[in-house]
Amino acid sequence: MKKIISFLICFIISFVLLQYRVANSDAVRGQPPLKVTVWDAFGYYVYLPSIYIYHDYKQLNWLPAIDKKYAVTGGDGYQAIKLDNGNYTFKYLGGVAILETPFFFIGHFIAQHSKYPPDGFSPPYQYALGFGVIFYCIIAIFLLRKILLLYFSDLTTAITLLVVCLGTNFIQYAAVDNGQSHGYIFPLYVLVLYATLQWHRKPAWVWALLIGYIIGLSMICRPTEAIMLFIPLLWNTHNKEVARQKWALVKQHKNHLALAALGGFAGILPQLLYWKVTTGSFIFDVGSKWDFLNPHFRVLFGWEKGWFIYTPITLFFIAGMFFIKQFPFKKSVLWFCLLNIYIIIAWSEWRYGGSYSTRALVQSYPLFALPMAAITEWVGQTKWRWPFYILCAYLLCVNLFQVNQYNRTVLHYDDMNRRYYGRIYLNRHPTPVDMSLLDNDEVLNDESPYRKKTILHTDSVFHVHFDGNSSFTLSQGYPLGLSEQKRWLKVEAEIYSLGFWQSYLNLDLKCGDSLKHTRARLFNAISQDGHDNKYAFYVSIPAYLKCDDFKLYITDAFTFDGDVHKITVTEFDK
Repeated sequence: MKKIISFLICFIISFVLLQYRVANSDAVRGQPPLKVTVWDAFGYYVYLPSIYIYHDYKQLNWLPAIDKKYAVTGGDGYQAIKLDNGNYTFKYLGGVAILETPFFFIGHFIAQHSKYPPDGFSPPYQYALGFGVIFYCIIAIFLLRKILLLYFSDLTTAITLLVVCLGTNFIQYAAVDNGQSHGYIFPLYVLVLYATLQWHRKPAWVWALLIGYIIGLSMICRPTEAIMLFIPLLWNTHNKEVARQKWALVKQHKNHLALAALGGFAGILPQLLYWKVTTGSFIFDVGSKWDFLNPHFRVLFGWEKGWFIYTPITLFFIAGMFFIKQFPFKKSVLWFCLLNIYIIIAWSEWRYGGSYSTRALVQSYPLFALPMAAITEWVGQTKWRWPFYILCAYLLCVNLFQVNQYNRTVLHYDDMNRRYYGRIYLNRHPTPVDMSLLDNDEVLNDESPYRKKTILHTDSVFHVHFDGNSSFTLSQGYPLGLSEQKRWLKVEAEIYSLGFWQSYLNLDLKCGDSLKHTRARLFNAISQDGHDNKYAFYVSIPAYLKCDDFKLYITDAFTFDGDVHKITVTEFDK
């Protein structure tokens, strides 16, 4: 009964994960059926249907029909690489597919005994996978609780689990975008921690073999997880005396090293065999590039999707490393976490695709949970404990709010910036002007000191239709004259559209020999296809600059069909 708080917290986290999965499925949102296996997630999953259903993992002749029916590749099939020998080989490694296998067969069994086609992509497969990874994560959370309780109090453990699971982007990749690799590797980190603990408490060959296998399997989920090796290697080396005892123990069980190596080889063997069959070689370069001499610190601090910006509670993960000196995991955590962060910020594709915060760190949160628990335990013994608890609670609530924003695309998956984030922070009802800051960094926060002059207003309906890389001019040729003060233009429009994924409302302002271009996307989080939508954005005009005219127009890279119901351009001058 003394450890009931952390036990209840595990159930609460489990419930929240399931609720987020349900809330982001068709049952609630009225959207098309749940589709987990898309984009990168398709790249991880494609091994299973190609091997077990279509028996074609070289030519992929089945894929065009499936992609036409379910739209899983994103359009260009980047998940598979065409080789000179005529075969395809998958760009993504197969470790995640191995972990997905039980749920794939559950979905396959349901599809075979229901109205759904047993084609690997119908709803039974999607739901089995979407909830299956949550099953893995729930088990991992209870096991992580058990590990934390070995070193920390029940209250500290409860707070740490809440922070790690609900105060970070873990919830997004365990419960919503959970077809990616992160939710599957998270339990592997918990397992390697547990196996490492067990081996150091009582060395046994089964723990050595399991440690090796987990590391090998993790490497064919994401090759960079090879640094997981530092966890067992540096455990119990936090001071010289303990380190001597640890290496003596290793020397005493030298055969366990061989078993760990054998387990590691068994873990990576399926990938080696797949590459041999498809490419003719046991090793294949999937093409990742790294900038180790010029790492991208914006991964941590950038407004695009910085780890410390959008999930600031993770700052405690780093601060906690100053409080782990006396723990046996000290060097494991320090070396692993620092190397892990360095590798992640050094990848050339530093945006990591569409993501909330830095998703590449999510799987390693079980390691970061240890310093988080250490600083929580320390603060809990000081006068600062209540401010700390309140701050953690606040940041946790902010994170849950932002996860909901992210899944509504208010918090954008790729185009965030400082000014826009400031406008939507804890904002339940962003305005058209707020949304314009995704593309435009100018805004007039207070119109009251300015004189207003409407220089363009029309209620005439413009019908706009064009296909691909086209534009439609709404107005042009309005001289703005010269002013001694900085001025502003505000563009407002009401537009009904059908199909506007890559469409923009643009304004070109000609001032002397220069041209100022401003735009706002028509497809945003508060607009709806097939409805009237309002748009607005500001443009500043510097003082003592004569602007001859402006041009207002719509562009679209694909297909646009709609009606412009209203256009207003207002000049603000002091």
